[in-house]
Amino acid sequence: MVTTDATPRPVDGAPIRLVIVDDQALVRGALGALLDLEPDLAVVGFAGDGAGAVAEVARLRPDVCLMDIQMPGGDGIRATGAVLAASPGTRVLIVTTFARPGYLRAALDAGASGFVMKDVPPEHLADAIRRVHAGLPVMDPALAEASLVEGANPLTDRERQILRLAGEGRSAAAIASEVFLSAGTVRNRLSSAIGKTGSRNRTEAARVAHERGWI
Repeated sequence: MVTTDATPRPVDGAPIRLVIVDDQALVRGALGALLDLEPDLAVVGFAGDGAGAVAEVARLRPDVCLMDIQMPGGDGIRATGAVLAASPGTRVLIVTTFARPGYLRAALDAGASGFVMKDVPPEHLADAIRRVHAGLPVMDPALAEASLVEGANPLTDRERQILRLAGEGRSAAAIASEVFLSAGTVRNRLSSAIGKTGSRNRTEAARVAHERGWI
């Protein structure tokens, strides 16, 4: 994915300061321990959800924030935009287990500087951090290719919201009550989402959209 010999390293002696965001304490601890072994990297903070990420980044102003995607209390893609608003000098590197083209595109749209998988070797993750810090883009090549093939997310924000609720098994009436629309409008939006995902019903549409990272 990346090569360590070509990656710029800090030349002023100051380590790259990191905040790690992941809802699993074991993952946070393992990543922190691994990255602290690198002489030019320093883990200065942790967070377990999107709100905590924003608070820690605003407090610590790290150079790079390593951001998970699926977390309680708001996903990492939405948190990315809030983190960058709180600390414009911080760069966000998405580190996730979910190899979904839609997630890659959404993360980049939110302002993330890179997107890597959690199963990369530790030296590749450290190298990705250095590249992001240096202002260089970092993307999983296979995922980037798949994103180009699939194209942009065809669902509107409202369709994504309704389809996400439908995927939880809620009826059109229940969804309508929650999103403050009529049941007829909800059914129309679901029908549109079903067509855009090439599915036969709302359940299949929610599954397809989830697999592609569209919701």
